Amino acid sequence: MAKRDYYEILGLNRDADDSTIKKAYRKLAMKHHPDRNSGNSQSEELFKEAKEAYEVLSDPNKRAAYDQFGHAGVDASAAGAGAGGAQGFADAFGDIFGDIFGGRGGRSNVHRGADLRYSLEISLEQAAHGTETKIRIPTMDQCDTCHGDGSKPGSKPQTCPTCHGHGQVRMQQGFFSIQQTCPKCHGNGKIITDPCGTCHGAGRVKRHKTLNVKIPMGVDDGDRIRIAGEGEAGTSGGPPGDLYVVIHLASHSVFHRDGDHLHCEIPISFTTAALGGEIEVPTLEGHAKIKVPSETQTGKIFRLRGKGIKGVRSNSKGDLLCHVIVETPVKLTARQKELLEELEVISQKDGSRHSPRAKSWMDKAREFFSE
Repeated sequence: MAKRDYYEILGLNRDADDSTIKKAYRKLAMKHHPDRNSGNSQSEELFKEAKEAYEVLSDPNKRAAYDQFGHAGVDASAAGAGAGGAQGFADAFGDIFGDIFGGRGGRSNVHRGADLRYSLEISLEQAAHGTETKIRIPTMDQCDTCHGDGSKPGSKPQTCPTCHGHGQVRMQQGFFSIQQTCPKCHGNGKIITDPCGTCHGAGRVKRHKTLNVKIPMGVDDGDRIRIAGEGEAGTSGGPPGDLYVVIHLASHSVFHRDGDHLHCEIPISFTTAALGGEIEVPTLEGHAKIKVPSETQTGKIFRLRGKGIKGVRSNSKGDLLCHVIVETPVKLTARQKELLEELEVISQKDGSRHSPRAKSWMDKAREFFSE
């Protein structure tokens, strides 16, 4: 099968300059790179085809031979590219890898700022209803004097004389080309000859800033609120990081949260437990009443539907679960003791009827000890 024209492969006119050739190759190489098209044999062939075309057209000698004789003028040498062709190919291919895997030669020191974490304690009521608060955080922020470039006002960073702004230096060893970070500019591509007096050339300064944070209704302990762009400033003009506000719920004197549900303990008197009655219980919205049936025991749970919390990911409110605790009376008067003793005498005459759980437990205890 006849080879396609190299200019046609890269989508170029025959008078295209070197930068246009390089740009066209980079575009195709990124599109058809095997790492981006795993298992796609067609993309793999197109990638190889573009690579071969670039190896020839990026070398002035090979390009001149190709323009005059076509494929016949370069077939014998296309596979073993000379130093010039290898150098040009390495330049473009290095840029390709930079775009695909992050970071390019002259911008290797441009980094996104670090993300920050701030722990915020709020009350249960604030979590349930949502709130807005102010926080003050320490951070590395962009220097206002030099606007982040590290140079004194009126001056600018200079192109590194060692790497000529590429951020990398290349050592040629035959066909192979080895790249490494420029030792003078440390990969930045520029050097600061007249540093800013405020940040001393760093481009960032440490400061505190105050932010308004909106706490959505229904947040729970451990939830994170992301505030984009409020982390530390990036280096060498890189974008800032983000701020993550981590929510912690303060302990509550009445309620315990369990997801969207609330739990609370309700102490009731001995008399109310035995005879029944009506009690008032607190809720996050105010109060509610519960009818306590007679003969209620410790541990009984009354569920008030919809009196819990509507979580940020929920469609409806949870419930309030009231756990009953029968309170034994304390600091009894003589008369109270007398009445209770009388009640005990009466109750023991028919213990299995008045205290069935105690009777059952005693029977099991006797069976255990008799074995």
